Amino acid sequence: VNGPAIGAGFDLANMADLRIASTQAKFGETFLNLGIIPGDGGAWFLQRLIGYQRAFELTLSGRLVDASEAKTLGIVLEVVEPAQLAARAGELAARFAAQPPKALRLTKRLMKLAQRMELGDFLDLCAAFQGMCHNEPEHQEAVKRLWAK
Repeated sequence: VNGPAIGAGFDLANMADLRIASTQAKFGETFLNLGIIPGDGGAWFLQRLIGYQRAFELTLSGRLVDASEAKTLGIVLEVVEPAQLAARAGELAARFAAQPPKALRLTKRLMKLAQRMELGDFLDLCAAFQGMCHNEPEHQEAVKRLWAK
């Protein structure tokens, strides 16, 4: 985020798995200021991101937060200078893309499902996904490298 993410723009940003902001970013759940509700998912996404109490305060006050406060609240992962934003996002993307594709895909799915599953069911799913990954060449090669050390 390299500028204002306000109202629907803020909600859209909060739908992403990760957010990096430049020092120029501003964030706000400002719907109430306009006499309307956050009707595009903002009330759902924001409280899952930063907790009910903080989301409630931001939503009802309609105040803007700068990038530094957004990092403190947990809205963004990092804050960088504007000129570094694209490069830093690219670094993170490259790091994730270098992970074994199947394990990466299943891990992302687990992270999302964990938010709405009971622990026992979640652990069963983890065991199934782990079994799927054990037969992947990337896992077998990684184990060989580990034992070679």
